[in-house]
Amino acid sequence: MTKVIGVRFRTAGKIYYFSPGKLKVRSGDHVIVETARGIEYGYVVMGVKEVEDEKVVQPLKSVIRLATPQDDQQSENNREKEKDAFRICLEKIRKHGLEMKLIDAEYTFDNNKVLFYFTADGRIDFRELVKDLASVFKTRIELRQIGVRDETKILGGIGICGRELCCHTHQSEFLPVSIKMAKEQNLSLNPAKISGVCGRLMCCLKHEQETYEELNSRLPGIGDTVTTRDGIKGEVNSVNVLRQTVKVIVTLENEEKEIQEYRVDDLRFKPRRKKEKNNKNKHGNQSSQNIQQNTQAEDKELKELEALERKEGKSKLNDK
Repeated sequence: MTKVIGVRFRTAGKIYYFSPGKLKVRSGDHVIVETARGIEYGYVVMGVKEVEDEKVVQPLKSVIRLATPQDDQQSENNREKEKDAFRICLEKIRKHGLEMKLIDAEYTFDNNKVLFYFTADGRIDFRELVKDLASVFKTRIELRQIGVRDETKILGGIGICGRELCCHTHQSEFLPVSIKMAKEQNLSLNPAKISGVCGRLMCCLKHEQETYEELNSRLPGIGDTVTTRDGIKGEVNSVNVLRQTVKVIVTLENEEKEIQEYRVDDLRFKPRRKKEKNNKNKHGNQSSQNIQQNTQAEDKELKELEALERKEGKSKLNDK
């Protein structure tokens, strides 16, 4: 077991482990540490804790010191300098006529480097821009192309739930999300409805997946045969995952069929089978040709969305 503390360098950023050494470091403190980028000013989000050796990336660096008032002031000064750097970089981008969108500017704590984060549709030849910026700032310049997920994480926004975006407030790293999760949660497979502000699959699909898997495991599948406590057999018409209720088509004594709702605890059925596509209920009275066209269009958009997910890869913000 190794004693470590957890440090972040940006809001909702990745948590990095450092050795506290002989210092008394508590959650909420600011510390000065050495990273691959140089000397950095970080925020302690996890106090001293013992973790398994295999979870620690070696060599584990020690905290240099607890941040002093002078360090706090320098960090504030850097934030002000970043605003000027952002403005200057925008002007230089326009001057060079580059098709790139500047997202953020960041100074390392020791001012040894200025990083500029940007998005662009393809590769950008920014060599002349780097030379121009270096002549202005008299320090090392790094331009880093990031994806739309990272852009949204930096800029923030409001999700369709009405709350601030998870990636901007508390989510350290992007979680793997798939179309399969949307199917499991019985959501519309329209890409516009299951995509977040960034245009990629919503992260909350992953957050809720475990709950849906547990709830779905208790329910029968649509089309399954179930038996009520009264011994009446019927066919499952629809299920409500969150309420744990099932609508069943039952045959009455006069041979008429009726849809009745039951709690899942009041039914007996075989363990759930894998759900198959059932476009009949989903599309109602649409013609088979229209259904096929809609399905093909959705499938094409979903494949494009999945391809973008794979292309995006890991976050470009985590490089400490």
